[in-house]
Amino acid sequence: MKIKYHKNIKYSYYYSFFSFFGVTGLWVIYLQQAGLTLFEVGLCESIFHIGSFLFEVPSGLLADRFSYKTVLIAGRLMSILSAVIMLLAQSFWLFAFSFILSAFSYNLQSGTIDAMMYDSLIESKQTSNFPKIISKTEIIFEVADTIGVVIAGFFVHWHFELTYVIAILVGFFALISVLFLKEPLKNTQVQTDTVKEAELTISELIKSSWCILRKEKFLRNLMIYQAMIDLICTSYYYYYQSVMKNNDFSGVMISGIMVISSVIAVLAISVTPRITNHFSQLSILRFLIVPILGLIPLIFFRNGIIMFLLFMVLKALSAVVGPLFSNYYNELIESKQRATLLSVASVIFSAFMIVLFPVIGWAIDWFGFSITFGIIGIGLCVIGIINSIFKSNIN
Repeated sequence: MKIKYHKNIKYSYYYSFFSFFGVTGLWVIYLQQAGLTLFEVGLCESIFHIGSFLFEVPSGLLADRFSYKTVLIAGRLMSILSAVIMLLAQSFWLFAFSFILSAFSYNLQSGTIDAMMYDSLIESKQTSNFPKIISKTEIIFEVADTIGVVIAGFFVHWHFELTYVIAILVGFFALISVLFLKEPLKNTQVQTDTVKEAELTISELIKSSWCILRKEKFLRNLMIYQAMIDLICTSYYYYYQSVMKNNDFSGVMISGIMVISSVIAVLAISVTPRITNHFSQLSILRFLIVPILGLIPLIFFRNGIIMFLLFMVLKALSAVVGPLFSNYYNELIESKQRATLLSVASVIFSAFMIVLFPVIGWAIDWFGFSITFGIIGIGLCVIGIINSIFKSNIN
């Protein structure tokens, strides 16, 4: 009996909405109100990335060897438990443990729901619809994340802990969505090959990646470049929450800022294909650093409008960075190496976040938001100038 794929897709949409509901998106403000310093907040994010890195391959093996539904249910249970601990925690270590569970939840979910939808389409011979379906899933993610953050903004100054109560309830809705899914039939040979590939990744990831990146200097520099941009955009996005808290932004104002930034991000994503039709991807990627180099040093003036505008610019930048680099990597990397090297790009970003995200938080604690990011901007300008001089001398 063939699976009615459209029902699986429908309930997958429900799952995506509930699992990506961004009601806990203002977690930096939440942890600050709980008494953590920005350095400790940064350590929590570092712990998340460490946990995500350690769980990535094991979670992939679980997805291959158990049913999709089992893995998705386990991921949601981890997410709910993480929210419960965030709600009850009174110490840094309990908050850190919650972030570990959140990382495990993220890894269990990552790619699993997409794979389940695709296998459902195989059963009904509808794989040609997958690009349209995955695009709709991305839109659902953006909408769910924005709605959640907007709701969170209204609770910032009134029982902020209710955001995690909502997260727990939404987590149960996601669980219910999973229960309505029908496990698709997997092609045995494909599953066997996937397991073997995962096992190869465990034993050979570091060795093969190192050999390829050692030879491919341009590719290595490109991945470091992406990690640097992602680090700056992510750090500014989360630590700007501390600016909103310290300046007593109202809940309505915080929600409004998040809505505007999400709209700008969606617009940036929508115009990116048109830009790529007129300019080479390499030219566009080189231009990405211009807003950072040109605007971040202005933050030294400690002007609230400049901080706000830079928040919007970096939000838009972070939205287009992923697709642009992903497309360029796919052009540069051979298919047999693609999965491994794309994982390496992700690991490089995680390494940047693990080391530098808490350092930035520590610097903000000591020197303030404006001075910290102003120094980062000037430092990047100096590096850019030195690099340009060095290249011109070689040529």
